[in-house]
Amino acid sequence: MFESVDDVIAQLGEQDYICGKDIATVVYLATKLEKPVLVEGPAGVGKTELAKVVSAALGRPLIRLQCYEGLDEAKALYEWEYSKQLLYTQILKEKFAESIAGSTTIADAADRVGREDSVFFSDRFIVPRPLLHAIRAEDPSLLLIDEVDKSDPEFEAFLLEVLSDFQVTVPELGTLEAVHKPIVFLTSNDARELSDALKRRCLHLFIDFPDEELEARILRTKVPGIEERLIDELVGVMHRLRKLDLKKTPSISETLDWARALLALNSQTLDESLVSDTLNVILKYEGDIKKAQSELGRLIVRKSEEEEAAAAKPEAKPASGGGAPEKKGVLH
Repeated sequence: MFESVDDVIAQLGEQDYICGKDIATVVYLATKLEKPVLVEGPAGVGKTELAKVVSAALGRPLIRLQCYEGLDEAKALYEWEYSKQLLYTQILKEKFAESIAGSTTIADAADRVGREDSVFFSDRFIVPRPLLHAIRAEDPSLLLIDEVDKSDPEFEAFLLEVLSDFQVTVPELGTLEAVHKPIVFLTSNDARELSDALKRRCLHLFIDFPDEELEARILRTKVPGIEERLIDELVGVMHRLRKLDLKKTPSISETLDWARALLALNSQTLDESLVSDTLNVILKYEGDIKKAQSELGRLIVRKSEEEEAAAAKPEAKPASGGGAPEKKGVLH
């Protein structure tokens, strides 16, 4: 387990995941308080990656449940392997014949067969899905419930029961309790509003787009060999792109993809032609690409040009008249 918030930052850093104290504090508290973490934020900012690196840092196996519309308990919890049950029935049909030999009525024969139900509804024939897998894991694990906002409200209500007690009831087997309480991460892209009941059971963490300094640090870590000049230009373009009214705003994952694509093209600096030709790496809708192409002149601004523009701005002059400037809009 993590020893402190600083230890979280250090250990995640060893996994090439750069985080601040806000993220590290939530991760540390989640391990100490044994509470699930609900991680929200735009797609591509590292929510799923956070669960993966925490799993790697702690040496816990990652068990992942990918949510989608229509996901039900059977797909998330367990299923019976009916084909295997049927095969065993065929193989053991002679034994069944022996067990019902001498029965005088259909009801008597059915009762004798029914007494063998436990043979076919046992651990031998159950197929554990992610939730049951996490509960019955022999070693401590990390459970990632990814994109929980894509599931239906009914499934979310079912999750509340699991997250409350970390136990489930299988009618044929009884109540199964967690051998080791897993660390749980839930991620959401805010496709729909999650219930207050679910949020109350979790620690909350919101991961937003990184600022320019952090994004540059991530690029240096994740894309070795990239030139500093290209980092500055690339990060600048990405931050100006995010200010445009786009259908899908590019995130840090697109920044990394673009940086790797530019390295593959042996690019050392950005120009309008290169940016236009590679916009499809970071923008996923044709309308967004066309909008960005129309703004190329404003998107590509050298750092030196920005500094010159800032230096050229006239300094604010104090109001004339000798007195202090009048304050407007202040109520006394």
